[in-house]
Amino acid sequence: MSSSGFASQNGAGGSYANGPSQNPVGVYPSNQGFMAPPQPGYMNNLPTKGPPPPPPSGPNLYGRHQPSPVGTPGALPASPNHMSVLTGPPQGTATPPPANSYYQQHPHQPGWSGVTPPPPMGNNASPVPSAMYRGGTSTPPVFQNAMQPPAPSVNNAAMTAPPALNVLAPHQTYGPPVGPPPPAAVRGTPPPPVPPPPHATHSDGMYPAHPGQMHRPMGGSYPSLQPGYQSVPGMQTAPQMPPHAQMQTQPQPQMYPQPSPGAAQLSSSLASLSLQSQTPEALRVVNLLQERSILPPGAVTPPTPCLPQDLQKINCSPEVFRCTLTSIPQTQTLLNKAKLPLGLLLHPFKDLSQLPVVTSSNIVRCRSCRTYINPFVTFVDARRWKCNLCHRVNDVPEEFMYNPVSRSYGAPHKRPEVQNATIEFIAPSEYMLRPPQPAMYLYILDVSHNAVETGYLDVVCQSLLDNLDSLPGDARTKIGFITFDSTIHFYNLQEGLSQPQMLIVSDIDDVFLPTPDSLLVNLNECKELVQDLLSSLPQMFSKTMETQSALGPALQAAFKLLSPTGGRMSVFQTQLPTVGIGALKPREEPNQKTATKDVQHLSPATDFYKKLALDCSGQHVAVDLFLLSAQYCDLSSLGCISRYSAGSVYFYPSYHKQHNPSQTERLQKDLKRYLTRKIGFEAVMRIRCTKGLSIHTFHGNFFVRSTDLLSLANVNPDAGFAVQMSIDENLLDLQVVSFQAALLYTSSKGERRIRVHTLCLPVVNSLSDIFAGADVQAITALLASMAVDRSVTASLSDARDALINAAIDSLASYRTSVLSIQQPGLLAPACLRLFPLYVLALLKHKAFRTSASTRLDERVFAMCQFKYQPLAYLMMMVHPGLYRVDDLTDEGALNINDRTIPQPRALQLSVEKLSRDAAFLMDCGTVMYLWIGRNCSPVFLTQVLGLESYAAVPLHMTQLPELDTAESARLRAFVDWLRERRPFHTILHVIRDESPLKPEFLQNMIEDLSESALSYYEFLLHLQQQISK
Repeated sequence: MSSSGFASQNGAGGSYANGPSQNPVGVYPSNQGFMAPPQPGYMNNLPTKGPPPPPPSGPNLYGRHQPSPVGTPGALPASPNHMSVLTGPPQGTATPPPANSYYQQHPHQPGWSGVTPPPPMGNNASPVPSAMYRGGTSTPPVFQNAMQPPAPSVNNAAMTAPPALNVLAPHQTYGPPVGPPPPAAVRGTPPPPVPPPPHATHSDGMYPAHPGQMHRPMGGSYPSLQPGYQSVPGMQTAPQMPPHAQMQTQPQPQMYPQPSPGAAQLSSSLASLSLQSQTPEALRVVNLLQERSILPPGAVTPPTPCLPQDLQKINCSPEVFRCTLTSIPQTQTLLNKAKLPLGLLLHPFKDLSQLPVVTSSNIVRCRSCRTYINPFVTFVDARRWKCNLCHRVNDVPEEFMYNPVSRSYGAPHKRPEVQNATIEFIAPSEYMLRPPQPAMYLYILDVSHNAVETGYLDVVCQSLLDNLDSLPGDARTKIGFITFDSTIHFYNLQEGLSQPQMLIVSDIDDVFLPTPDSLLVNLNECKELVQDLLSSLPQMFSKTMETQSALGPALQAAFKLLSPTGGRMSVFQTQLPTVGIGALKPREEPNQKTATKDVQHLSPATDFYKKLALDCSGQHVAVDLFLLSAQYCDLSSLGCISRYSAGSVYFYPSYHKQHNPSQTERLQKDLKRYLTRKIGFEAVMRIRCTKGLSIHTFHGNFFVRSTDLLSLANVNPDAGFAVQMSIDENLLDLQVVSFQAALLYTSSKGERRIRVHTLCLPVVNSLSDIFAGADVQAITALLASMAVDRSVTASLSDARDALINAAIDSLASYRTSVLSIQQPGLLAPACLRLFPLYVLALLKHKAFRTSASTRLDERVFAMCQFKYQPLAYLMMMVHPGLYRVDDLTDEGALNINDRTIPQPRALQLSVEKLSRDAAFLMDCGTVMYLWIGRNCSPVFLTQVLGLESYAAVPLHMTQLPELDTAESARLRAFVDWLRERRPFHTILHVIRDESPLKPEFLQNMIEDLSESALSYYEFLLHLQQQISK
């Protein structure tokens, strides 16, 4: 993959800024994220065989839930882009709205439910044992953190600051208004004061005592499908219904009119939502046993939420924020009946080509729930806005009346904050408890005999030398190195030394830092010494015969070095740790029988690495692990160091510089991306949702600091997260709900930033509407994360059964509750037609298959990827793409930057689609296979591969030659385009029938029978049998 493509999205090279500071958070009880005990309600406890139970009512089927606290003062983050600053209105010149403006005087509409939550818990609040809600009968308490003091290690915020405002937007520069603001006589007089409504006492202040009211019609939803709709052949559009029948509306109170419909407010256009605005294709009945060609010709696109066009136009991109259901059920009972999981998938720090950045001394947030102002709030009048999460009415600050884009006053609804669902704030000093930390990079390198033998040191040191000037940071950036075998080696790089000085600590039971002040040095000041060290390191240990590995003590030493400031550890390990604390013993059983259904040793052998990771997280240190080995390394134990510190795991099985050159190429490309991509330090992320919804389980690499706050020592643009949700209160009075993720982090340039994403989705009251809005890829990814947890806490067979039951239950619910006319066959709505195929793909994936040929470390790494890969990259690994490429043409091609990219049709993953007369490309995400048929056209062989015959195809070919032919240019353009769409490097293997990699290629033929699972057709018959019982 080309990391250059990603760099350019951020404005090229070193101009991207990243910076530090923290969030006002108290001491919260901890959650056991990845290692949580089994959840009885996971997916469904229904056995693989047997009739589906009646629709349950009560707790969510998908796990325990922990309501998120209300009113936690969690200031959350954002992220920077290079843009110019624009000055706000002059200080102290408050400007009331113009007299003849949009603002009209209306009685204050009560807007916040006057429910007083329980008093906040203090810092001594103890975590609730998971056993309390393991039985599925009791709901864990709400943690009220509104008044907690900030934790000592976290930068927090008070929300008061003098008015000052700057906005940065891509490719635009906004300056201050020319000349002074208009005089008071011209500006008009302020509106007369509105009499305050009655108030109820609340721990955060005074709140209106009336229940929240919406200016939109209440209780409406999409009408159900007409009886027999699905059974009408050829029906493509829903019958037109008169407007008065589409949705019952209630009288609407007079509200502040919205001058720009669809820009920032929910308008009454929601009342016109009906099936006319839905795509009928989503509910077309598909008999999966008869329709074999169910793959779309290109990429699977996410469903579009059924919102008014003006709202959908400004909704958050599905590449960043995605929900498994784009239509939210009104009640938990309705969700249980649908048998579909409800959850969110996030890619919060994704590289974005367009990111509005705002600088303001007063970031506008809801006084009650601390939601950031966003496009889906409602402006009651010129001076008040209603929160779209808790429905409280808040005052509009005076400085927010100035619009830096238009340089005008009195139109807060046109501000960038209420025009963009994804936005970034440069946070004021209130969001910092300490000065922003500098970028700190510490490299811990295995130099045992096994490590030197692989040749990885040459690659790593050379990559660092090539990219030293591109490391994200500023003049304060620091760097350090530790190497280890059976002892720990430190390197004094203090300015003034003629060459690096090695300091050896042999007492690994009581590790200490020999010269604490000179081991992490300023990169700019000591660059020559750093370059000398990197040039000499590979040769320093070339003759070593030391075979032991003291990884645990090396990590302890690194933690002592980085803990005063925080930063990033990059650990390179090539074997099982053998001495000192954290030493491990081999647990893999290579001769395990194929008949054994359950896989052992998926959980850690020791808690040392998890405990150290939690210590690292508390000091804002993340650990990234690079595992390069042909031997078993117990990744299930070592991986904990990255999982709980918000780091990443990179795995290179059978790595050897000479014997496996394709892995060397992959390491080089991955390191270039890793070393130069943007990074956020000392980050926290909070996910908020509309009142009535709650988050109960998180997936990804992080430490859960409270019920809705994730501690991320580092955050990188390639990390994804997922959460499971439940509906605690009926949403009968709501037509839409919103979700907001706020990421507070320190940029590598030392700025404190807050990146905010807000997603708005409609609320529906019929099962047909829920199914019509189902996002099959998001559902598959969330179920995969849930299945990983089940594999670790229960067993692999339990996880496999649960995945199968998820498909059985949802299709059974669709058949019994949505279809009005029963038909023979296995029926699915068109939007879920790929669901059984994706479930089968998961069952045959390395993470969940029962094949004894799957190495334990490879299985654990696949599970790690399910937990933290963003959805787009994950689906490449779940269901590879298969394309015929010997007949590529320019018909239907894309034109990108003067390049023509052919777009061949995606084929079913079955051997029957292969032909000996053709060539096929299979894209599995991290690896591609170009399979050459035995009778492939000589023209393709000569014009694309530069070979005279099929027999001349080498057994180990990993590059496409650059030939000056149209055929070669087309295939290389297509392969390069696929690679550019992901942040990791993809190896290409050219294979033929005799190639040793052919079995791996065929193993990805998901629709064919394998040792691990049924063929696709047999799997469909099995599902039909279970549903028909």
